[in-house]
Amino acid sequence: MKRLPLLFLILGLAACASHPPLETVERVDLDRYMGQWYVIANIPYFGERGNLAGRAIYRPREDGRMDDIYLYKEDRLDEEDQRMEGIAWVVDETSQARWKVRFYWPFTFDYYIVELDPDYQWVIVGHPSRDYAWIMAREARLPDGLYEELLGRLDEHGFDSSQLRKVVQYPDQLGQPGFQ
Repeated sequence: MKRLPLLFLILGLAACASHPPLETVERVDLDRYMGQWYVIANIPYFGERGNLAGRAIYRPREDGRMDDIYLYKEDRLDEEDQRMEGIAWVVDETSQARWKVRFYWPFTFDYYIVELDPDYQWVIVGHPSRDYAWIMAREARLPDGLYEELLGRLDEHGFDSSQLRKVVQYPDQLGQPGFQ
């Protein structure tokens, strides 16, 4: 049992070693980044798999960190939002593009802003392992051409964009190919 933490450390380092460092955008203006972002697509994982109408709200806190509020619906678009509340903080003060996020203590998650629209209308967020990625936008729909362009950018960062699935935001998207 005493060696279990060492095993997790070795496995974590091996996973990171298989990829070059994940590059982020040069600089994020946190004031402009704050607010609501719709989850357009993600690489599904246990915490978001199958969720509908996913969106994240970031807002500054007095202690210098940020609230990270994830809203979603479980089964139907007309049901009340479910809510998860987390905390995020910047770990790279120069770029402000590398964060840590925590929804359940003591577990933290790396949050890297790898692409960001100059007008802060869309963002690509990824994890250094390349096992997790999100395309988010200020509006609940992205034009198809822009979505395809963003998938290409994910591939350029070493992600497998074929793993992304769109998140249903509107009733006409239910059951459509490419959606969770």
